[in-house]
Amino acid sequence: MAEEPDFFAPHPNPKPRVKNSMFCVVPDAFESKSISLTGEQRRKKESSDQSPSKSTDTVENGEPVPVEEAITQQDYVVVEAQPWDTSKHESAQSRLFIKGGKIVNDDQSINADVYVEDGIIKQIGNNLVIPGGARTIDARGKLVMPGGIDTHTHLQMPFGGTVAIDDFYSGTKAALAGGTTMIMDFVIDGKDMSLLEAYEKWRGWADPKVCCDYGLHVAVTWWSDSVAKEMEVLAHEKGVNSFKMFLAYKDLFMVEDDELYEAFRTCKELGALPMVHAENGRMIDVKSKEIIAMGITGPEGHMMCRPEEVEAEATQRAITIADQANAPLYVVHVMSKSAADIVSKARREGKIVFGEPIAASLGTDGTHYNNKCWRHAAGHVMGPPLRPDPSTPGYLMNLLANNDLQLTGTDNCTFNADQKALGKDDFRRIPNGVNGVEDRMSVIWEKGVHSGKMDPCRFVAVTSTNAAKIFNIYPRKGRIAVGSDADIVIWDPNQTRTISAKTHHQAVDFNIFEGLVCHGVPLYVMMNGHVVLDEGQLKVTQGLGQFVPMSCNAEAVYGRVKERERNNMPVKVDREAYGGPVAEMLMESLNDKQLESNPIIHDQQAFSGDQFDDKKPKRPQIRVGNPPGGASHGLW
Repeated sequence: MAEEPDFFAPHPNPKPRVKNSMFCVVPDAFESKSISLTGEQRRKKESSDQSPSKSTDTVENGEPVPVEEAITQQDYVVVEAQPWDTSKHESAQSRLFIKGGKIVNDDQSINADVYVEDGIIKQIGNNLVIPGGARTIDARGKLVMPGGIDTHTHLQMPFGGTVAIDDFYSGTKAALAGGTTMIMDFVIDGKDMSLLEAYEKWRGWADPKVCCDYGLHVAVTWWSDSVAKEMEVLAHEKGVNSFKMFLAYKDLFMVEDDELYEAFRTCKELGALPMVHAENGRMIDVKSKEIIAMGITGPEGHMMCRPEEVEAEATQRAITIADQANAPLYVVHVMSKSAADIVSKARREGKIVFGEPIAASLGTDGTHYNNKCWRHAAGHVMGPPLRPDPSTPGYLMNLLANNDLQLTGTDNCTFNADQKALGKDDFRRIPNGVNGVEDRMSVIWEKGVHSGKMDPCRFVAVTSTNAAKIFNIYPRKGRIAVGSDADIVIWDPNQTRTISAKTHHQAVDFNIFEGLVCHGVPLYVMMNGHVVLDEGQLKVTQGLGQFVPMSCNAEAVYGRVKERERNNMPVKVDREAYGGPVAEMLMESLNDKQLESNPIIHDQQAFSGDQFDDKKPKRPQIRVGNPPGGASHGLW
């Protein structure tokens, strides 16, 4: 049996420790450790009428009461919990002292303590001087990491004649249980619908329910001048810095190549990040009809009509169009080896492309579509589908570990058995979507770190930091540093848990990772300084999370674009004007006159019977005794 990795072993050549140091570079280590922060650095609600502990489920004496849940092997137990006291900043509830842990960021790890006050990390170091009354959390032998950021969710999303069963409450509650402290959801409405109205609809759904912070991407499902204007308003006034286009879902969300180019150009002008769902929608439409005609109506048909090639083709096409528009590109849910290779190759060619595998593509495969149980097979239906090659998850994890792919989401869009059964007679009507928002961190630790493919620093990068950088919320999110939000996970790399629908916190009745034993479990989760997972007790409050505006022109995305555009600008060649003869046009412009059926010989001449040598002198007549074709010769 392989030896367990020791994440806390001392360095073989340790450097001398500087007292009260963080990364050994704190110049005022022996001075007062309290820092003053401006009002802009503190978290504020957008309006005074929204209480930070707003709840629609439990109300006591006019005040909302959060829900506390105890995780057990069989089920979780809902018990009452006291609401957070946010009226006094000097309250000990707003002060946390995390002692003895190993801080892990994307670039390095150190042994140091962390002091949190008012939802902000105030001090990092050893032998800290902290105010009295702070709660101390013993993190010895544990890892202290930034909270996870799930870049791809679809909570409460209407799709396929129904609505995703996990809404913004159950979905964000489950995220916190798994160590994710921020999600990014997608605003997706139909064609000819206003992007601004759709954005306000999603904000109205999310704000009263979210237990953790969230951001929004907005989908562009059609194109016009009004869409471009609304994109500008969203980018400049609404905190949206990313727009998603679909090359799949023909007649529903899909845009054509010329529309895709215009959307990419608009994103580049705004400094926003264009995203793409890469599948060839027209080919899927044709193949799905063929497969239905063959009598294949079960979930396996979903995989058959969306082979790996249609994902690869659309990925290459989107990268090509983005490159012509001089725009960066973010490819969502990379599901196959070939699509991942295309992303990797484009990056090696210098193109600005980001690839996002998801928990599903990293943790399981498409062999489940052939399961004899219809419910089991349908529970794995998503778009693009999981790939039948069982080596795909490991292959994608290798690329993720080595930065050929950059970050992870889940595409969490969940439907119960009765909702999936809408497609019991036609796989095209099965609502697409799987779970993952709760299990992403553990799955990636198990398949990535515990397997030896990546180190803990890389784990932090692909689950949190890279997302924060790409979507321009770093270092507020994605880092354990002074001044950052206190979104913190205390992680036990050696403890195990078994994933199951019986014990997960999501509303969905199925889990695609059922039975997977994962090393790596969150023991404590802090969201903006609130301990929401406390020694196995989940304490969440609806409305406690906030919308996080994401500004445009992220350095990680657009840092190279301006210079690339300047260097690649087309240059006119100065030359003397041509002064020679010019041929006379014999035909009218094709734009003014329809192309003739025979552009070489006019229609009136084509069947006249005239021969090309009619005007040549006639040769003398010669009598020939043989028949046409010459005389035949017998072989006998």
